[in-house]
Amino acid sequence: MHHAKILVIMDNSTNNNCEYYNDLDTNFKLAYELCEQEYSHEELLNLLKTGNIPQKQIAALKFDSINDKNDVSALLNNLTGCDGKIREAIALKINSLLTNNEQARKLFSELSSKVFADATIDINANICKLIVNSAALLKDYNDFCTSYTKHIITFTNESLEELDKFIFRDKKYVINKQLFKLYWCLEALSEFWKYTDEQTLKNIVEKCANQSEYTIREKTAQLILKTNKFNNIREKLMNDENYYVREALHHPCFL
Repeated sequence: MHHAKILVIMDNSTNNNCEYYNDLDTNFKLAYELCEQEYSHEELLNLLKTGNIPQKQIAALKFDSINDKNDVSALLNNLTGCDGKIREAIALKINSLLTNNEQARKLFSELSSKVFADATIDINANICKLIVNSAALLKDYNDFCTSYTKHIITFTNESLEELDKFIFRDKKYVINKQLFKLYWCLEALSEFWKYTDEQTLKNIVEKCANQSEYTIREKTAQLILKTNKFNNIREKLMNDENYYVREALHHPCFL
């Protein structure tokens, strides 16, 4: 990607059940042993619920079937609020399961809209992308789509409101955090724009088209291209000072 201006946010999140072994050598040795072992489905489920960081990572990567809502909950409970290594492993596994399993899609559609929305604005861009792609696999489930989009709209408007409050003296980290959040909300809306009303979408597009950060304007251009609406804003962005913004309005890969 060429979006160098969207900064990577440092990941300091953790909780009491997401700890390492005592030292690096022990951690590496036991993590290796975990990789080599075979586990039953119930053992993996238990590791997801009670394990430390490497245990949950390995359990997520080895978790290859979804039998019921208990399995879904065990994955979703580790998608937010845990160490980033766990969250990314969980996001990767969820994407894999939804790609290949119709039963999993149905079960996730009933439980995941809020957690997926929260994970869409994770501080790890890999997780954001995996979850937006996973959510897109649930488009056959209208209740999920409506709920997920509602949360994304809320996050979008929150970011826009925060960005409106900032002044030049505000710390760049604080501003970039909101831009990062807005960027991934727009990515999600490019998939789910049909599940909100046109006026709400228009208000968002107008505000985002006027953001000073070019990657936000670029994402707005991609959203406009998907919707084939808002021609006046499209004309404005077609004359944008930034090449990537202009290119986004007619590049085939965004269709």
